[in-house]
Amino acid sequence: MRRLQPGTVLFAIVLPLLSACVSPAVSTDAVRPAVITDPVAGDSDDPAIWIHPTDPAKSLILGTDKSGALYTFDLSGRILADRTRDGLSRPNNVDIEQGVMLDGKNVDVAIVTERDAGRVRFYRLPEVIEIDGGGIEVFAGDQPDWRRPMGVALYHRASDGALFAIVSRKTGPAEGYLWQYRVTGDGSGGLHLEKVRQFGAFSGGDGEIEAIVVDDEAGYVYYSDEAAGVRKYAADPEGADAAKELALLGTTGFKEDREGISIYKTGASSGYILVSDQQANRFHVFPREGTAKGPHDQPEIGVIPVSAIESDGSEVTSIPLAPAFPRGVFVAMSEGKVFHLYRWEDIEARFKPAR
Repeated sequence: MRRLQPGTVLFAIVLPLLSACVSPAVSTDAVRPAVITDPVAGDSDDPAIWIHPTDPAKSLILGTDKSGALYTFDLSGRILADRTRDGLSRPNNVDIEQGVMLDGKNVDVAIVTERDAGRVRFYRLPEVIEIDGGGIEVFAGDQPDWRRPMGVALYHRASDGALFAIVSRKTGPAEGYLWQYRVTGDGSGGLHLEKVRQFGAFSGGDGEIEAIVVDDEAGYVYYSDEAAGVRKYAADPEGADAAKELALLGTTGFKEDREGISIYKTGASSGYILVSDQQANRFHVFPREGTAKGPHDQPEIGVIPVSAIESDGSEVTSIPLAPAFPRGVFVAMSEGKVFHLYRWEDIEARFKPAR
């Protein structure tokens, strides 16, 4: 674990070395992380944040290692070995939903995709205890090369508390690339998945769809069609617009791939959507609430250079995690087998949004 403060000698040494050795170079004016986690064993990929219900300073960061593990870190970036799970089959993405009802119990859960096993895994938090009986198959019945899950996001429907998992895959069709499942308890401590819809356009080519995020309160799901933009749909599979693409964000200005997406909330419907411009080592920012033209008019409002290299996955919360992160934390995967933890105020200062 390396704890970095702006202006320290250590960072002054590390950043030029990174710039000299990695292409594209990290910008000399990039936002610097407050914390860099201990390195994972193989290949860091995607983070998620669990908020402690009574003491936010004890919150946790979960992060996948594609070589076969789900890591748990504290806010100082230290690996918590007793809550780290190995033996997974190429885990890609992870997501967390807190305060959901399963078999009459209020629980916090994490979901992880296992690409090479064609399944998803569920864990109860904060203990990171398996609750899926060894994994649950996804994309069952589809052609073999379309059954390798990558991206995943959980949706907690406000109207009735129902829990859903939205899953993408390494390769898939031009329409119906994502499958959505309702998650329920099986009555004996395990889980059951029921497919409720297949949706989502894909532009094809050399890209793929991995990054997914759900805005529970607003009821939208966003996903990165790497070569085309960030697509927006209704999250409710029973909604009137469930089959309709509502918006396509970020069609220009990216060097190559659109990757990790995260949502910083400033109110019930306001805030910022951050999207990784992977090969440029920066994030593009879009308004969560849209503009006066409507909620689906979401033009780019800023670009933030970061020290994270080739960032694939990200997550953010606006909940104060004092004392280290008084206005929340932005977590981004970085090359070097690590995750970067940024103070939100350092991120916001760079694009200076209108208040």
